[in-house]
Amino acid sequence: MTDFSAPLRLRLDGDALLSNWLWLKGQGGAAACGAAIKANGYGLGAAQVMRRLTGAGCRDFFVSNWAEAMLLEPLLHDGLSLSVLHGVREEDMAVALTSRARPVLCSERQVARWKAANGGPCDLMVDTGMNRLGLDWRGDVAGQVEALQLRTLLSHLASADEDKPLSRCQLERFTALRQGVAAERYSLANSAGICLGADYAFDMTRPGIALYGGIPRREAAGAIRQVVFPEAQVLQRRRVLAGDAIGYNATHVAVADMEIAIVNLGYADGYLRGFSGRGAMHRGNERLPVIGRVSMDLAAVDVSGATDIGEGDWLSVDYALPDASAISGLSQYELLTGLGARFDRIWD
Repeated sequence: MTDFSAPLRLRLDGDALLSNWLWLKGQGGAAACGAAIKANGYGLGAAQVMRRLTGAGCRDFFVSNWAEAMLLEPLLHDGLSLSVLHGVREEDMAVALTSRARPVLCSERQVARWKAANGGPCDLMVDTGMNRLGLDWRGDVAGQVEALQLRTLLSHLASADEDKPLSRCQLERFTALRQGVAAERYSLANSAGICLGADYAFDMTRPGIALYGGIPRREAAGAIRQVVFPEAQVLQRRRVLAGDAIGYNATHVAVADMEIAIVNLGYADGYLRGFSGRGAMHRGNERLPVIGRVSMDLAAVDVSGATDIGEGDWLSVDYALPDASAISGLSQYELLTGLGARFDRIWD
């Protein structure tokens, strides 16, 4: 059998991933630094991310649901912690009661369900102003969690990526909860929260997007390195005559004769239509603008000035997350988690 490779690949920089985690850890001072690896490690591959970060000293990991947790169960060993942020549904109980992962209980019904089953160690989410998951901070949280083996009390910042008073308000509410609710550890800060300063760190921080090259706040610019580098292969080079249209709906009409390359990349791969006529690819230092509308599986780039680009050549996609977000109108989170399964994922 011959080796097979896809016409799309993600170059994943393992050194950049570790560098980002170490910088985030340093910003948190004495606090432990965990890692959100939900959504398959933000699209990079949760198991691969977990292995690399474990080697660097990370011990606390977070996924969304039990399907994600079960895929990572074989990687858990003494000293590693895996928490399931969506808590535990009735359908999850059989798995959750025997797993080494812990639920992050996030509603009164989940707390009651875990107590009734004599569940073991758990975490607890308290809502301090986001109105998403968690017990209401204004309630009798201390009374509700009696008899739980509470490892970590968590809350989540709603707008730490912006300069809004809500973050300080959430900090004050969580500080008050820490004084009244007994837990082994307390955790509030996400990637953006880490950048707000040591007051937000408590005992453990939980970065996500910044691990993978996202810039959550201006304080991280220059410190966080790009991790994900998409590359696409050229299927065909073709000449377009002046007056001819390119792609669906004829959104680009050539004003002069030009040369284009058709590449194996489209919105089914996560390269969405927001890049149409705005994105770019590169061959070395040469910028190649995306021309016309991005379609499901294909995109066109202007290679008029690059006479040696042809079928089989690889082009690098402009994908530094803050810049790609500004160009496409997508969030940095969408840009990462939308990268599809048709990419080969190759760690450097």
